[in-house]
Amino acid sequence: MSDEEKDQVAAVADEFLAARPVWAPLEYADRVRTEAERLPVGVRRFLVSSRAAEDAVIVLGNLPVDEDLVPTPPSWQVAEKEESAIREELVLMLVGSVLGEPFGWVNQQNGRLVHDVCPSRGQENSLTSASSRQQLTLHTEDVFHSCRGDYVALMCLRNPDAVGTTVALVESVDFPEPVRRVLHQDRFRFFPDDSHHVVPQHTTENPSALEDRPHEVASVLFGPEESPYLRIDADFTEAMPGDTEAEAALETAAELLAAAAERVVLSPGDAVFVDNHRAVHGRDTFTPRYDGTDRWLKRTSLVRDLRRTYVRTKSRSRLLG
Repeated sequence: MSDEEKDQVAAVADEFLAARPVWAPLEYADRVRTEAERLPVGVRRFLVSSRAAEDAVIVLGNLPVDEDLVPTPPSWQVAEKEESAIREELVLMLVGSVLGEPFGWVNQQNGRLVHDVCPSRGQENSLTSASSRQQLTLHTEDVFHSCRGDYVALMCLRNPDAVGTTVALVESVDFPEPVRRVLHQDRFRFFPDDSHHVVPQHTTENPSALEDRPHEVASVLFGPEESPYLRIDADFTEAMPGDTEAEAALETAAELLAAAAERVVLSPGDAVFVDNHRAVHGRDTFTPRYDGTDRWLKRTSLVRDLRRTYVRTKSRSRLLG
């Protein structure tokens, strides 16, 4: 975006917050969508055309970030308590609302609509966004649920070490025909990841923990065969028990996607929207300092049609659970 467009976005956000003494994203989400119509025309046209073209990765730069941004919080719990960087949360909701409707999960970050992604002490090797030394392997966000988001939205507030977000597009992978055939069949189980606070925790020392979690059985590839959609998370996807052919196909798919991965390095004010059906994403490793200068992102999930979540949950709520 141009500096003029950046200032216009900042003005919309500031006016919205000035009229509301309490920040309540769930309560304001519908109004935020209306306010998004005040965004610069060029920004809205870019996002709408990208959505229509089903671009797998959309990057929007030069969004407003507070010049006096508070230190990176030591955990999402602290960020929630202190309401850290709420204007940046609103900015992400405003631009994201042009692509889809933001929603959250009851059992993820206390049911917040916008999450904080920052390293947390003691979580360095976890399989969550609070990790740092553990690489986040390429994955579909919320792979276990049929109402998972159409987009994963990430806005960078701070990234001094140029930590990369990794992405791989399904269209960049040429799956061998026998593998493709298996991946299109309902021979795989998809489990909730550890960020959903399910128990027991899944670790390399306790791989059987997944067996006790709710899951869905479906295919890895689905939709139009000539241009399929993708659903995979190597850490939380398994072939059906005893299906060695599906297990081999899953391993091949993960390897091919890893080989096709590219890095997107976000700078403060950059937002990336990853199509959760056409691309998988992950994150490089890094060494956290825990001194207030570490990488910090805001994240939300967007669904093109919020009503399909209403049908699944049987309530008019932006929170799934």
